[in-house]
Amino acid sequence: MELRAKVSAALKQAMKDKAADRLSTLRLINAAIKDKDIAARAEGNEDGVGDVEVLAILGKMSKQRMESARAYEEGGRLDLAESERDEIKVIEEFLPQQLSDEEAEQAVAEAVAEVGADSIRDMGKVMAVLKSRYTGQMDFGTVGPKVKARLS
Repeated sequence: MELRAKVSAALKQAMKDKAADRLSTLRLINAAIKDKDIAARAEGNEDGVGDVEVLAILGKMSKQRMESARAYEEGGRLDLAESERDEIKVIEEFLPQQLSDEEAEQAVAEAVAEVGADSIRDMGKVMAVLKSRYTGQMDFGTVGPKVKARLS
């Protein structure tokens, strides 16, 4: 089942269960996907966004909430930080399992070998391969320095 259908099914179930917090988060996910669909249609893509783009949306939403939770903790608003963490849990239900550090290192090594990268100039090619295969499974903010170190 594609991600969009999973989100819709979860939304319907949350309505039936009367789970207000979960329902709110699922509606936010649905709205973000629809926003991207509208933007894609404006660019000529009538089908809207695919699963890869939906994964990117979910990853971005999760990252935003992590940053918000950190900011709330620093500000002493633990109740709001907990609310953000609850939203992260709902969002992460739809994300694939994150790669471990060892698996990420292996993926970087495979991408470098596939592209034939030998200098820092090839970093963009390596990152493109990683993003096409592992969107939602790894944090590219932490993988970037690993790629850079391997190519230096």
